[in-house]
Amino acid sequence: MVFRMFLAATLVVAVMLAVKDGRLLRDAGLTGSCSSVPAPGATHAYWQACKKGRLDGRPDLSRQGCKAVAVKQGLEWWRCPASLGSSRAAS
Repeated sequence: MVFRMFLAATLVVAVMLAVKDGRLLRDAGLTGSCSSVPAPGATHAYWQACKKGRLDGRPDLSRQGCKAVAVKQGLEWWRCPASLGSSRAAS
């Protein structure tokens, strides 16, 4: 009986940690996500391609100083300034 309670508690904690981490929901397509894309011809900016999730809409990047550019093929494109401590190398 104690073993079953311990097993159930462990399972509940594991599920809580997986949901809190967010990767499980993002990989399942339930929450929106963005991926970085190098800006064409610019070294001081980068673009984000954001897709919406089933539970929420597309992420809003306006608080990070990004500007919405377009919505094409289910992706919302944002132009974002490069941060001062950015690790992106200019090519």
